[in-house]
Amino acid sequence: MVWWQAMILGLVQGLTEFLPVSSSGHLILVREFMGLNDGSSFLLFDVVAHVGTLVAVVIVLYKDILGLFKKPYKNLVMLIVATIPAVIVGFACKDFIEEYFSTAKYLCFFFALTAVLMLVSEIVARCNRNPKELGWGGAVAMGLMQGVGVFPGVSRSGSTIFGGTVVGTDSKKIASFSFLMSLPVICGSLLLSVIDVAQAGALSQIDWFSMAVGALSAFASGYVAVRVMLKLIAKANYKWFSLYLIIVAILTFSFYFI
Repeated sequence: MVWWQAMILGLVQGLTEFLPVSSSGHLILVREFMGLNDGSSFLLFDVVAHVGTLVAVVIVLYKDILGLFKKPYKNLVMLIVATIPAVIVGFACKDFIEEYFSTAKYLCFFFALTAVLMLVSEIVARCNRNPKELGWGGAVAMGLMQGVGVFPGVSRSGSTIFGGTVVGTDSKKIASFSFLMSLPVICGSLLLSVIDVAQAGALSQIDWFSMAVGALSAFASGYVAVRVMLKLIAKANYKWFSLYLIIVAILTFSFYFI
């Protein structure tokens, strides 16, 4: 993987990590279209890209992050509870996902599922005349849906938005909590990627300049994506993402099955 490929993948990672379109699904697609098959490079790239996106969300949400540690710590406890389903599904299904969903062949079905989730989210949000503050019901619903978002092609942010919306939570509260939920997931993915890199002994084979370019592009695009999505979630404006995902699903299905 050369520097310009790392830059493109970083841009894709940063944007799609926070837009409701599935970062894992898009990275698989882009890698296959670029003919990239170097697994060791991907392991380390996942590390540096996650660092870039992690820094982006911390900068944007630092006030919300600090607020987690103020008494009575309700939001912090809700965040921990909401993270548990993704951890369970991630560990339980890791090998299954790597075996059957490491290629783009079945992504079309998951892209279509995310499109439906986003369309339903907009309809429900616009019909909700009495949005509620974020409570345990919303946190648990968002946590369960984040577990679904572990599968490539299912958007983590999109699934959590759906979970919070269907139980009637206020869109602005969904926005901030959804991105706070990304922090432990990104940190967990970062830790697992570091372990995989260490076990593969891939550090000596890496183009560090390309990795740095990838991290910077992931940070820049991730920062923009978080800013944009905070505004769009507050307005419950998801239909264009749904349309985009339907188009991508159709094209992917046509390429692999027709």
